[in-house]
Amino acid sequence: MAKENKVPTNSVNRKRNSKRRFYTHKKAPKKSAVLPPIEKEKVKISFLGGMNEIGKNMTLYEYKDDMFIVDCGLAFPNAELPGVDLVIPDFTHVVNNAEKIRGIIITHGHEDHIGGLAYLLKQINIPVYATKLTIGLIKGKLEEHGILNSCKLVEIKPRDNITLGAFNIELIHVNHSIPDAVGLAIRCPAGIVIQTGDFKIDTTPVDGDMIDLPRFAEYGKKGCLALLSDSTNAERPGYTMSEKTVGESFELLFRKAKGKRIIVATFASNIHRVQQIIDVAKARGRKVAVVGRSLENLVQVGHDLGYLDIPDNIMIPIDTIRNYPDDKLVIITTGSQGEPMSALTKISQNEHRKVSITPNDYVIISATPIPGNEKMVGNVVNALMKKGVEVIYEKMYEVHVSGHACQEELKLMMGIVKPKFFIPVHGEQKHLMKHAQLGKAMGIEDVFIGEIGNSIEISSDGIKQVADVPAGEVYVDGIGVGDVGNVVLNDRKHLSQDGIIIIVATIDTQSGYVISGPDIVSRGFVYVRDNEELMNAARDVACHVIDEYYDKRYRDWNAVKTKMRDEISRLMYERTKRSPMILPIFMEI
Repeated sequence: MAKENKVPTNSVNRKRNSKRRFYTHKKAPKKSAVLPPIEKEKVKISFLGGMNEIGKNMTLYEYKDDMFIVDCGLAFPNAELPGVDLVIPDFTHVVNNAEKIRGIIITHGHEDHIGGLAYLLKQINIPVYATKLTIGLIKGKLEEHGILNSCKLVEIKPRDNITLGAFNIELIHVNHSIPDAVGLAIRCPAGIVIQTGDFKIDTTPVDGDMIDLPRFAEYGKKGCLALLSDSTNAERPGYTMSEKTVGESFELLFRKAKGKRIIVATFASNIHRVQQIIDVAKARGRKVAVVGRSLENLVQVGHDLGYLDIPDNIMIPIDTIRNYPDDKLVIITTGSQGEPMSALTKISQNEHRKVSITPNDYVIISATPIPGNEKMVGNVVNALMKKGVEVIYEKMYEVHVSGHACQEELKLMMGIVKPKFFIPVHGEQKHLMKHAQLGKAMGIEDVFIGEIGNSIEISSDGIKQVADVPAGEVYVDGIGVGDVGNVVLNDRKHLSQDGIIIIVATIDTQSGYVISGPDIVSRGFVYVRDNEELMNAARDVACHVIDEYYDKRYRDWNAVKTKMRDEISRLMYERTKRSPMILPIFMEI
């Protein structure tokens, strides 16, 4: 029997399966979505004043279409600005963006923070936010300029919150040499920016109200994006002494001045100092008189608002001081910086109408010279001493303490605020640099040192400097604002250094002959009567120029005047090695 040939079952299945076609639908791989980077919110800060200088503080904050200003101060002119009364910031950028400005916040009532405000409000009318005393001082300035009734002043107090567009700002109490000073916590979508204003940490302040360090620390815990901090005393180690130490010095010095009339010169805005002088005067049985318009205004405003406690019958008018013996008088005056027009300077030169200096005066200068004013203060001290007056100033006794924080206080502020970025403000370059070094020593890596006109954008990603804005100085001379520029200042310097020569001549328009002159007038150059030969030579040169260059048909006076200046200037330099200003004046008849 034949053997059956069987095929394995699984082999058949394999053949069947091999005829099948399997098709698998594969999905295309997803492309990873490339999303644009999320742009971080940023706040823009522009420095219109207070950088690389002491004075005219002004800072502009901007977020999208909302802006607000912090402070608007002035600076006093130096020797390089002859005839100039005040220096204020350039408001061009603010005026150009007037529709975006939501308001201005003033940190305290010193001139370098409020002195330019009236000039700004004449150009743009925006709300002004400030504390009680600061508003009182601002009112006086606006009234002087005749714009008080048209301005909106809003009184605020520490821990108040102000909303200005996208910004919400909280005021934080700080110690300074004037009451009601505040720092600012500025909140916007970009983060929190702290601006300290002028401050120090005084644990025993005269008004009993210590700086609100806990509030600064709370913002430090929330996360501070940037800190803008006062740099005035960044070079000084340690801590600033308490204002109360000055009162103790006054008590000692008033006892030493037995039998003498006491004259105290101090900053006009230092209410705490004035209060301590009044307190010690009362204890010693002396009457108090005030000299100086700004000081008189401060005393009046401080008393009216309750910041000065003046006992009855202690204040007397300055006109009545002759009715009291020397040992019963204290005179408080301005002029602690040696300003040429101040009361103390006039007193030292016997030019004051109401106060005459005598050897029986005891003068206390309760201030430290602002950088650059040391020579002027020294001149006043020397003038007083030459008249036999005993003069006490800061280096001899503790008759002045600063209102600004020293290094340890600055580091403490950075330590509790813990900013991501740091911008030192309010100081000269050396102050800003030193403060920046302190910040880096505290572990803050990102520090920006700016100049007037600089603008920066700050976000959580970093600080970026952007295009500068129009900024600089505007000079106030009398009632003129901005009409004194570099050309005028250069002329004034030229006149002060070399004097002027004026050439006056009258010319017949028909014949072109000189009818009268040329007359030579010299002022501040040489005395004419002692230099007749030089004046005659100048007259001969002037005649030659007119004969040679005057054309009666075209009468190009500019060409004649230019040639006259060149020739007379050359003559004067050859003869005297000096270059006076030459001013030709021609008249035609």
